[in-house]
Amino acid sequence: MISTPLALKLCGFLYIFILITNAASVGLGDRTGETDSAAMLAAISENPGRYRMGVIVAIASHLGIVAITGTLFLAFSQFNRQLALIGSVSRLGEAVAMIYGEVTVLRLIDLAREYASADSNKESLRLLGDQILRTKNIGVDLGLLLLSIGAIAYCISFVQSGAVPSMIANLGLAAGIISAIGILMKFASGFSAIAVIGMVLMMVFEVTFGGWLLFFSHAYVRREWV
Repeated sequence: MISTPLALKLCGFLYIFILITNAASVGLGDRTGETDSAAMLAAISENPGRYRMGVIVAIASHLGIVAITGTLFLAFSQFNRQLALIGSVSRLGEAVAMIYGEVTVLRLIDLAREYASADSNKESLRLLGDQILRTKNIGVDLGLLLLSIGAIAYCISFVQSGAVPSMIANLGLAAGIISAIGILMKFASGFSAIAVIGMVLMMVFEVTFGGWLLFFSHAYVRREWV
């Protein structure tokens, strides 16, 4: 059985790994929220290998989410098993939704090749590209909603138990609630400003929490987990 201190370190490493690989995938051209498939197909056709690498890096990032579901549960289920289970299952669902979206957009590489060489059926190819992007965007929004639910579940446990410093726990709880409300509003009305604010707060939480887990949790555990 993996020890609790090691599980905490692995959680911290995975949080940082997920954030770095996600940023790298965006830098390679695999951006979320894109709606203009004509521009996207033109960009992909210029360097399909770069876009494919971006998708591969994104999938690696989401596999990191799969791993973190286990390490979070191992590290924190001792405080509230039910909330830890809800949190980890939600994050596993997040990973599945995100990976499905990335596998879907791999089709854009072949579509971009066809689009670049087509003379007469560009509109039908563009419409197919729009459909693929919509599928990914819905998957991303669903994944972010599940991320928010997972953060809420774990942070309620943190607040109740004191397993994590209260500032970090309350930040994660606020970020999860604001993000979940924002994404539900986006699904209902298309209004996304609150979801964006929630995601910014979520990123701040994950950077802070990941850094604490990786570098400072050992001292806190020795002092507080008694």
